[in-house]
Amino acid sequence: MTQLQRVAIAPEQIINPGNGTEIIALTQEQQHYLTRVLRLGDGSSFIAIVKGGWWLANLQGNTAEIISPMTAATELPGEITLLIAMPKGNGFDDIVRQTTEMGVTRIYPVVSDRTLLAPSSHKVDRWRRIATEAAEQSKRQIVPTISEPLTFTTAIQSLKAQQQYICLTHPHLPHLLPSLQDWWHKTETAPAAPPSIIITTGPEGGWTPAEEEAAALANFQPVSLGSRILRAITAPIVALSLVAAVLESKI
Repeated sequence: MTQLQRVAIAPEQIINPGNGTEIIALTQEQQHYLTRVLRLGDGSSFIAIVKGGWWLANLQGNTAEIISPMTAATELPGEITLLIAMPKGNGFDDIVRQTTEMGVTRIYPVVSDRTLLAPSSHKVDRWRRIATEAAEQSKRQIVPTISEPLTFTTAIQSLKAQQQYICLTHPHLPHLLPSLQDWWHKTETAPAAPPSIIITTGPEGGWTPAEEEAAALANFQPVSLGSRILRAITAPIVALSLVAAVLESKI
């Protein structure tokens, strides 16, 4: 089969007419992309990224019909949540794009004591568009969820996972990589339920002592990303690459 283009579809775009078929109500942007950019006509096929997987869909004017599921195995064997203290400037754009390519499940922009950025709703919408584009490009089966910004305290108290880590710059701390390996290798086979991991990375200047203490009380294990000080933009990408390497070591 000719390689088909992937288009991320929001669940609310799916219409069930009642005759056993499922129809996608394409947005104007999707219609333009499929018909003007890709030059697809009625009856042409593309891959719809929706319902947690890939589905073969046929274009029908301003809609498309879902035909059948397609085999794909591009996701990490686990649910990875990143809590990221927002860096200044537009660095969060790159974080969203690159961590989406690497397999993140959810991203929570975090407002810490040293956060300088106060994003508008337009910024959040932009991050969601970037995540959608990156998911389509990197053959993801899902589009990562990009949350509205949360305070650091709210994030660590409301979000829970099997493994929770906070990345600090103290050189005496255990490195994230052996910490992950020790946990993951305790299971002889991949667990029946997808493992869940939360990684939180700090802002320029790092976490305050009060934030480090609050994270410890919320059962976040303090870890290091190495002996060098990473930029706020670099740290979440490095952390996720280590998580992906460990999780995929059993595939």
